[in-house]
Amino acid sequence: MGADTFDSLGRFLTVADAAEILNVSPDDVLAIVQSGELPAIRIGTTGKWRIERNVLEAYIDAMYEESRRASLWQQSDFASIPELSGGRITRPGE
Repeated sequence: MGADTFDSLGRFLTVADAAEILNVSPDDVLAIVQSGELPAIRIGTTGKWRIERNVLEAYIDAMYEESRRASLWQQSDFASIPELSGGRITRPGE
């Protein structure tokens, strides 16, 4: 999905739209929404989920930041300290 298509979708996205943007299945998006990790609202009498485009963009940005921080943590000297690494001892490159 190109940037022009993404912009043309409007303010609210369907679960299928969000799945296409994230390149995952609609069931994966639904699970993220139902867990509360990705805020969404129910619209209409059928209660179909809608995800605000800027909320999805913020979610994507947050996932990038989480990945960046995890990578930096794994590269740090503190990652091998059991108290800070969840009780496991790691070696550089593991």
